[in-house]
Amino acid sequence: MILGIFVTLSSVGAGAFGIMALVIMFPNLPMIRIIGSDVVHAVLLTLVAGLGHMSSGNVDFALLGWLLVGSIPAIIVGTLISSRLPEKIIRKILGITLFALGMNFMIHPVKAKPVQKPTTAMIYTVEKSHSV
Repeated sequence: MILGIFVTLSSVGAGAFGIMALVIMFPNLPMIRIIGSDVVHAVLLTLVAGLGHMSSGNVDFALLGWLLVGSIPAIIVGTLISSRLPEKIIRKILGITLFALGMNFMIHPVKAKPVQKPTTAMIYTVEKSHSV
């Protein structure tokens, strides 16, 4: 439950929080198994979080398109490479990535929400007629 809340609030992704928790809970499990399990888990989490953000109107679909164009090929290449890397290198890459992410959050802790344009309201006046 806590992981789901962090994913929705931060956009960091289930990977960052999930990997940290799984490494602590299962220190002897190979990293590639932790990563694979966490990625499949993240698919369902991010689907639900994404649908929630879409229903709230928080999605820029042009940006989403560009993210997918770059991310999908990178995921394929990353999966092929990571499945062949030694455990020690995977752990170092993950550690550096999480450290950089943490530093970014510390340096830029708050980003303002976009200002919404005020909506126009129509005012109707109803006059009461007096009958004699």
